[in-house]
Amino acid sequence: MRIVPSVRSLLFALVVLAMSAASFAQIGISVRIGPPALPVYEQPLCPGEGYIWTPGYWAYADDDYYWVPGTWVMAPEVGFLWTPGWWGWGGSAFFFHEGYWGPHIGFYGGINYGFGYFGHGYEGGHWDNGHFFYNRSVNNVNITNIHNVYNTTVINNTNINRVSYNGGEGGINERPRPEEEAAANERHMQPVATQTQHEEAARNEPQQRASVNHGAPPVAATPRPGDLHNSAAVPAKEAGAPYHPASNAEAPRPENNVPRPPSSASHASELPAHQPARPPSTGNAKTDQKYQQQQQKLADQQNQEHQKLQQRQDQEHQRLVQQSANDARKQQVEQKHQQQTQQLEQKHTQQQQHLQQRQQPASRNEPRK
Repeated sequence: MRIVPSVRSLLFALVVLAMSAASFAQIGISVRIGPPALPVYEQPLCPGEGYIWTPGYWAYADDDYYWVPGTWVMAPEVGFLWTPGWWGWGGSAFFFHEGYWGPHIGFYGGINYGFGYFGHGYEGGHWDNGHFFYNRSVNNVNITNIHNVYNTTVINNTNINRVSYNGGEGGINERPRPEEEAAANERHMQPVATQTQHEEAARNEPQQRASVNHGAPPVAATPRPGDLHNSAAVPAKEAGAPYHPASNAEAPRPENNVPRPPSSASHASELPAHQPARPPSTGNAKTDQKYQQQQQKLADQQNQEHQKLQQRQDQEHQRLVQQSANDARKQQVEQKHQQQTQQLEQKHTQQQQHLQQRQQPASRNEPRK
């Protein structure tokens, strides 16, 4: 675990004060209506030692919310915990904050996902001497196969409030605690490949969409990522609250072309992945395909720059450890990394704006040669 210098903490605090709570870790998509309430479901049996529970959540695509089932995921590193993603009101729309792995639990909107994630922190287990110990009071664990268990009673108010977003009318009114702000400064790891594939599998299942299941998805949780058709997959017992999807005329569309909010990331590993923006429709299939390829190329290029910067920063951190650098030197490097990270995101925002400007005029006239 890296030591968080006081200077970086102060810089981060100033950034937080200047931004709304919805500005943490955006993925470049906004929706004008909030997601449905969290459905009621049971947790599948933990498949083995080292798996961490990642709660289900509502994602958004193709003018509809869809449920990504809760699932057990093998921790990518010993000592790492999962901070769930969450929806937050940004003043004019709802933004999604992607979840991440890290040594401590960060802010996840105060959302009560249950199973140890009751709004702040995680009470479902902890790491000790390289092994994860499960709290059986909130986790479904077979003690015949997993012996690292304990029992600590936790007050669970899941059945009282199943609201799935922070802020806005009717949303959760919670703000980050000091320890959650400190956790946001630590190095993070983005969702692993199996989690990304798990979300994609849910997106491709029509029955997972809120307009079809009315807030009670047929697959609410799975024993492992991607196991949507596994016999051990768990259906929702009921919707968290009545859900009435908007009509086609009222349905919101993802605003993929809006600029990403200013980043509060201090390290390249904390940056969310860039998603290709939706280009304007020109009515010409060939031109539309060309524009989409340009957007995809830009997103791929920007994500490669994320990775290169992260590698350089990681190497510098390793050298600091090897050299037993003092606090002053560590603070200097952390400040440099924060500047590098924020400058990179500013550059990427400008690139996206320039590409949109080049594509927009062509949506009203003949494509440029």
